[in-house]
Amino acid sequence: MGRIPDQIIQQIRERVDLVDLVGRFVTLKKAGRNYKGLCPFHGEKTPSFNVNPDRQAFYCFGCQEGGNAITFLMKIEGLSFPEAARALARERGIEIPETDGGERGLSERLFEANEVAQAAYRAALATPGNPALAYLERRGVDAASIERFGIGFAPDRWDFVAQRLREKGIPAELGERAGILAPRTSGGHYDRLRGRVTFPIRDTRGRILGFGGRALGPDQEPKYLNTPESPVFRKREAFYGFPFALDPIRRGERVVVVEGYFDLIALHRAGVEATLATCGTALSADHAQGLKRRSQQVVLFFDGDEAGQRAMERALQVLLPEGLRLSAALLPAGEDPDSILRVLGAEHLRKLVDEAVPALDRVMARAVERGRSTPVEKARAVAEVAPLLALIPSPVEMGAFARLLALRLDVDPQHVDAAVRAVKRGENPLDVIPIAPRRTGPEERILHEFALNLVHCPGLVREISSDDLDAALPSGAVREIVEALAAGDGRGTYLEAASERLSESARPLLWRLAAVEEAPDETVARRVVVETLAWFRKRRLAEKKRALTRQMHEPDADPAALLGEKQRQLDEERLLAKH
Repeated sequence: MGRIPDQIIQQIRERVDLVDLVGRFVTLKKAGRNYKGLCPFHGEKTPSFNVNPDRQAFYCFGCQEGGNAITFLMKIEGLSFPEAARALARERGIEIPETDGGERGLSERLFEANEVAQAAYRAALATPGNPALAYLERRGVDAASIERFGIGFAPDRWDFVAQRLREKGIPAELGERAGILAPRTSGGHYDRLRGRVTFPIRDTRGRILGFGGRALGPDQEPKYLNTPESPVFRKREAFYGFPFALDPIRRGERVVVVEGYFDLIALHRAGVEATLATCGTALSADHAQGLKRRSQQVVLFFDGDEAGQRAMERALQVLLPEGLRLSAALLPAGEDPDSILRVLGAEHLRKLVDEAVPALDRVMARAVERGRSTPVEKARAVAEVAPLLALIPSPVEMGAFARLLALRLDVDPQHVDAAVRAVKRGENPLDVIPIAPRRTGPEERILHEFALNLVHCPGLVREISSDDLDAALPSGAVREIVEALAAGDGRGTYLEAASERLSESARPLLWRLAAVEEAPDETVARRVVVETLAWFRKRRLAEKKRALTRQMHEPDADPAALLGEKQRQLDEERLLAKH
């Protein structure tokens, strides 16, 4: 590769915006004159990676990596200095004169081969009467989406792309390295993708890494076929849709992850552009790191069938250790984003994303739905969820979810904690869960947990109605604390103000809860509050049902009045069943 003149290197450094370049890989936030984010070169929870836009320099105080735009691209993509400089020069329209006739880098030549294949696929799709265009129309993919995502068509021929590469003087061996050609056993090469709709898979800079292909024939297997890994296409890192999602992810501080190409296109058409899709593989640790660098909020939007839900749970195994805030969009069984858009429209699809619930909530709900009527079923549900709880890095968040699971199953929280500890030791959680109902007298422990979340997130008090208090909470210290917090504005010296309203017996509990070292997360705290109120409502309703049964057997019972009360209890029971 020819030497790049010094004045060209200086021109590249002057014309490349380092904040924009780094922002493709890391979510940056303004911090004074600099920008900060999570370092892409080592794992960290607190941002220590700094970008100085005035000096066009970056530095990580954690791992001591630093440099300029060229060195950043070298480190993040594993490029040589000339490769990184040439890549940035092409982006800024800077022409690099060659000082000798040296051979260009392999990566650059593979990208060129992919571009030749892409041009051929696009031209084939533009040919009138081809089956791919008719298929896309049936799927509801409009012309604007076809153009934006560069969708193409690989004709059902053995040498369609191979011939185009020959015409451009690109060796077939290079096409094989790129994954677009495959070797024949008898010698020569043939097209890997044939008779398929094609989707170019691009990196953050828009370069084509590889292709995905969707079969058009009813008996064609597999339905989806991707080009194999290559020196530029690493499936454990790649996402489909990167160039279009980066800016929306930065603006919305949220990323939506789907499984398929059509799912992603459907969400983009619905206006949810901060969406990425995996490329024919399950989420990996490298994917998780890539997501974490760009956003802390991840919405998993997988199919509503059993396979989709299992895929969501597998994704949690990879994403939970990164400390990401994970939500799951709830799709009807048998539906996917593509079908929702076609049948119910864009607004409904956006609503499903916006109303996504914490992903662990969904996992717990599924475990509870499979059975909680017997001690054995409860133990199995705990054992099913415990491996995921054990992956949560924050002890406070893990504990909150563990207590939510205990509430839903009506088991002792200590049994859930024991199951999580067993998983961390590499043991079977079923071996440590007593097959027995919850011990008596759980109310005090649950009430204290309820109060803890309100003391640290006092704004939640305003979401509790007087009816909730009357129906759910008994009189006592916790009831006093809730009412004292509700009388304040949740700002400034709200603890002192609440303390002054409490009795001598309730005041020590307030300060004991306030002294907890790690404050609960507000999202989890809200779930704890909602679940606790529902738990007490169900408990009070069970007591009323038992009392009503006793009254109905008394000799002087009024059947009409008692039947009316029975109906009211049934209505309340149906309402509570949603929790």
